[in-house]
Amino acid sequence: MRQEDIWDADAAEHYDTPGVGMFAPEVLGPTVDRLATLAGDGAALEFAVGTGRVAVPLAERGVPIAGIELSTAMLDRLRTKVDEATLPVVVGDMATAVAPGAYSLVYLVFNTIANLLTQAEQVACFRNAARHLDPGGRFVIELWVPELRQLPPGRQATVWHCEPGYLGLDTYDVLRQRVVSHHFRFGEGTEARLFRTPHRYVWPAELDLMAQLAGFALESRHADWVGGEFTAESRSHVSVYRLP
Repeated sequence: MRQEDIWDADAAEHYDTPGVGMFAPEVLGPTVDRLATLAGDGAALEFAVGTGRVAVPLAERGVPIAGIELSTAMLDRLRTKVDEATLPVVVGDMATAVAPGAYSLVYLVFNTIANLLTQAEQVACFRNAARHLDPGGRFVIELWVPELRQLPPGRQATVWHCEPGYLGLDTYDVLRQRVVSHHFRFGEGTEARLFRTPHRYVWPAELDLMAQLAGFALESRHADWVGGEFTAESRSHVSVYRLP
């Protein structure tokens, strides 16, 4: 499954869920608040900007912002919200594509670094972030913690979310450090809609080493965007890396 094939017109059409899920105010608000604070008086660059879930409200806050996005279908959806002058986007791979200008903040949210399916690509992503940043600039990553403790011997999948009309489960390949997320949406009938995305999962310690290879140092790590303590029970983290 190639990322450019996964994030097609159909995926882009169903991606936005205004007011709920990752678009809920209690989720999106703290994300935008923290990123705006980290950007300060500088400009921000979002890797994998998608349909602009985070970038559009950041632009509305007055933060100069640009993006890099591989999917032209997702970019088409973004263009129904803001124009190129407001939010310029370079079409390309976040591990290699270069956006013009220099930035005080590069960010990559909602587990998206795991869309890069090899360690080499993930390291290249860190280096690409460093390439775009001014001295002292920050790279922020939001990423889930692999739930391998939920996998007893012989079990290859975890159900990570269940609610009426939706079931989310992950299938693991622990040999290759891969996981495929399966999103099932269904109604009262007998049919369901399935959307799948492959990932390479990354432990926080491995992420820190990738950062070190690109010249970053870990500045902070929290369990969420409001600064909750990161513990052994945390299901995700927001990590802030900084250049000298």
